[in-house]
Amino acid sequence: MADFLPIRCLRSCCRRGWLTAALKVALRLLIVGLLLGWLYGWAGPRLYPPDRVPGFGWGVAHGACMPMALPALLMGQDVSIFAPCNTGRGYKLGYIAGINLCGLVFFGGAFWKPRPATSPAPQNHHER
Repeated sequence: MADFLPIRCLRSCCRRGWLTAALKVALRLLIVGLLLGWLYGWAGPRLYPPDRVPGFGWGVAHGACMPMALPALLMGQDVSIFAPCNTGRGYKLGYIAGINLCGLVFFGGAFWKPRPATSPAPQNHHER
């Protein structure tokens, strides 16, 4: 009796180590997510001081740290991601700049490919 096609494909994928590699990636993502959630839980109270009205600089810091809030929120912690009492436009511009900076650092590094090293042009030394 012939094997059912999806079962045959699943067996060949497991032989190639695809499932093992996927589990390793999932485990790494879980560990990184837990660490970022813990880090944001620790840094959150320090990033939102109650005695200051945040401006552009704090907006950049809050925006850069905002993506780290997702694991903390998923773990059930109620963390701040935006200062409700701020200076207005300057804070919001800083917040947007911080989010973009964070995206550039994390996702830009993921898609960056170094250029292949170019070998120096061969030099022909002809003696006359």
